[in-house]
Amino acid sequence: MTRMTTLLGTAALALALTTAAQAQDTTTEAPVTDAPVAEAAPAPTADPAAVVATVDGTEITLGQMMIARAQLPQQYDQFPADVIYQGVLDQIVQQQLLSNSLTDVPARVGWAMANEERSLRAGEVITDLTKAAVTDEAIQAAYDEMVAAAAEEPVKEWNASHLLVETEEEAQAAKDRITAGEDFAEVAKEVSTGPSGPTGGELGWFGPGQMVAEFEQTVEGMEADDVSDPVQTQFGWHIVKLNETRDKPVAALEEVRAEIVGGLQEAVILSKIEELKAAATVTLAEPDAFDPAVLTNLDLLEK
Repeated sequence: MTRMTTLLGTAALALALTTAAQAQDTTTEAPVTDAPVAEAAPAPTADPAAVVATVDGTEITLGQMMIARAQLPQQYDQFPADVIYQGVLDQIVQQQLLSNSLTDVPARVGWAMANEERSLRAGEVITDLTKAAVTDEAIQAAYDEMVAAAAEEPVKEWNASHLLVETEEEAQAAKDRITAGEDFAEVAKEVSTGPSGPTGGELGWFGPGQMVAEFEQTVEGMEADDVSDPVQTQFGWHIVKLNETRDKPVAALEEVRAEIVGGLQEAVILSKIEELKAAATVTLAEPDAFDPAVLTNLDLLEK
């Protein structure tokens, strides 16, 4: 659907909601009382196949309206149900009138509809797959595996401080001061040009891959309270102090729940795709059959 079609199709809805908003602005607020809050009324029911309108013989169903309502942005929730109902109905009727007036249907409409149907059908399969795969039991099992893996092969983390200067000579001079007994943090505050200088060079905890290679290699070979010789990286010259090391703690289940859910969903979807692919016949055009840039030539859709 083009942007212009969308704008025309939503004109009635926008008008209805604007009118409702104006009416709300003149409504007097109800006084605050201590009366008990009434229980929420049960959700109304009806047959989605019920016909709500007919436009030149084309039926518009309640189900179509429900889908259109579900696709509205959350901001529309502020309006009364009867206003939304009428706005959605007017929108669909106007779209149907415009649709019926189209006598020469461009090929691009068919291609777009094919894409939309494919996407919706695939989405239904994905929803069913993930609903069955992502259970509390599956999440807990995946978390237990994560904990067991962390115990079997713990990941080391380091807590370090550093100071950063431009030259090796400056770095060595700072190291000499620390070796002579000056406090590392105080020296860092005085000479370091890095962003951690004002806090004494504290970097906090970090793990493999979080620092540049030269820095990580340095802390890997150190013991707690060791102070390194000058180390050069792309940022300049460092003096590093290793404060302590630890095995990376395992996050609580709630902290990694979203990650686990995503992993379970991805696994079941990829597994299903591989299963379907193995049982299907998929034939692809030759790799050089088309110029990849042709996908951006939308003028071809006008022919």
